Amino acid sequence: MPKHAGGEDGALDRVLHALSDPTRRQVIERLTEGPATTSDLARPFDMALPSFTQHLHVLEHAGLVTSEKKGRVRTYRLAPQPLEHLDTWLAAQRTRWTRRLDQLDSLLYDLKEQQR
Repeated sequence: MPKHAGGEDGALDRVLHALSDPTRRQVIERLTEGPATTSDLARPFDMALPSFTQHLHVLEHAGLVTSEKKGRVRTYRLAPQPLEHLDTWLAAQRTRWTRRLDQLDSLLYDLKEQQR
């Protein structure tokens, strides 16, 4: 499988995998408001804490969040750099497909003109 832009060692794949789950996307959205503890993040979800912490591990493995433990409390913060890499990759894909669609549009226009 080819490496993706900005995705050494599959970093982009890990980010896309992490964002593929609605629970993890909601956690990311919550962390845009500021740091939060594990229990604060888990509160809105109807799942056992061990199941929820697995979602946090996936986000941390993807580099989307960082955590710090003080005593028995773990606090999570958003780490936006992987999202910036994803945005760069998506912009490149958007540019590529826009160019391809423009070429198709031009070809279809030329074919239509030839038929006249």
